[in-house]
Amino acid sequence: MKILVIGSGGREHAFCWALSKSKKATKIYCAPGNAGTAQVAQNVDIGTFDFDGLIAFAKAEGIDLSVCPMDAPLVAGIVDAFQVAGLRIFGPSKAAAEIEGSKAYSKDFMRKYNIPTAEYGVFNSLNAAMAHCETSKFPLVIKTDGLAAGKGVIICLNMADADEALHAIFTDKKFGASGEKVVIEEFLDGVECSVLAFCDGTSVVPMPGAKDHKAIYDGDLGPNTGGMGVITPNPQYNEEIATHCMEEIFLPTMEGMRKEGRPFVGVLFFGLMLTSDGPKLLEYNCRPGDPETQALLPLLETDLLDITQACMDGNLDKLEILWKDNATCCVMAASGGYPEHFETKYPISGLENINNGVLIFHSGTKYVDGKLITAGGRVLCVVAMAKNLQEAGKIAYEAIENIHFNDIYYRKDIGV
Repeated sequence: MKILVIGSGGREHAFCWALSKSKKATKIYCAPGNAGTAQVAQNVDIGTFDFDGLIAFAKAEGIDLSVCPMDAPLVAGIVDAFQVAGLRIFGPSKAAAEIEGSKAYSKDFMRKYNIPTAEYGVFNSLNAAMAHCETSKFPLVIKTDGLAAGKGVIICLNMADADEALHAIFTDKKFGASGEKVVIEEFLDGVECSVLAFCDGTSVVPMPGAKDHKAIYDGDLGPNTGGMGVITPNPQYNEEIATHCMEEIFLPTMEGMRKEGRPFVGVLFFGLMLTSDGPKLLEYNCRPGDPETQALLPLLETDLLDITQACMDGNLDKLEILWKDNATCCVMAASGGYPEHFETKYPISGLENINNGVLIFHSGTKYVDGKLITAGGRVLCVVAMAKNLQEAGKIAYEAIENIHFNDIYYRKDIGV
């Protein structure tokens, strides 16, 4: 089978890598790709929002399956466009992708189908949002309604924080159209857990629980990022909690989406908070997380291509999905200054000194004149696998010390 993976980050590199292991995969393309995807696929210089260009390429090359793990193209309707063109593509429809595309919609969906979540309000003006905060208990969580690359969630400890956040969103337009509306939630205390799940519109098969580290600084301090590291399995996500989540969150979500006429096919991300009152749902993502994907796919034993086919054909319940009984630790090497202002085009060295057992997924890299350089805020994702989390973390940090580029930054406490 000829496969086209759409995107240019570490998640897409991980998909290309995993799909390349399938005996059924004869050729893999990545559009537009990066320096890492070029190692396991052929990069194609077509942008992720050039639906016409991607469709024309898929038809010309006889692509059998396209995969889009990116949120923005899914929310914009890339799956619908491919299907209208008669092409097979793995991912949710535009209607189903709204579960991430609008946090207001997703919160209303949770309320409608009795899915446990934080209390919230939706506001489309600065004055209304400010008035709500002035009568609320802090801390509060302010979220932009639309997509914001993982940076549209702001935890406010007091009214001064809320004032700053809301002015940045409504007055300064920091998040553009994504901030035309906000969701303001009660702050939930507990342990965060990411659960990605394969879905075929009816059945849902969760992957092992993971723990993401979104804040830029050690100790979960500073602004949120797209993700600075992941460990899996999440030590707090035990079998009892997993069963509870299946009954109270995962299955009701699938049933609710069917009732809404938006059956979800693809990978659905459940962002959970494990509280003293039980698991509660923070958010949905309509696609696999980044860097959760980089930490999870190395543990997958079942052919990823078979899983995508089963999801698309509605046969997921007939496929047994197996995982290695190991742990992974993923540490993100970022550009100094990320997630705010940072420089790129710095030469990268030291990858040749990484031991074979460690995987390097490229997030923001490219080749210029044969030299590997930085090309984004998040640059490289270092993934180590071992029998336990402690050993995996030790291996990952030993590996990342070999990587060098100007102003390199990474958290020192992932899984520690």
